Amino acid sequence: MRALGHLKHKAFRDLLCRRLFAEHEVERQSNLYIYRNPELPLRVRLEAKKRIEALPTNAHPTKIKNRCIETGRGRGVFRAFGLARFPFRLKALANKLPGVRKASW
Repeated sequence: MRALGHLKHKAFRDLLCRRLFAEHEVERQSNLYIYRNPELPLRVRLEAKKRIEALPTNAHPTKIKNRCIETGRGRGVFRAFGLARFPFRLKALANKLPGVRKASW
């Protein structure tokens, strides 16, 4: 793992959740397909559900939250840039974001 000293605690935790989700995504999707398939026997479907429940809690997609990569802020984050409003504004004004211009009309 790279040195991630610049990330705040919540942003670091979110990064770990994203990595854990990526590790278990294929397993989760395959078990969900089995569980939701009504043509399979009930016993097989329930075993798939148990395998889904046995996955780590932080491997669930709802645990992932978009956070600013600079400040760790969880609200007002632009997905395309991964920045909160204020760092986005500062970088846009300094012309450090490609394709972003200050609006004038």
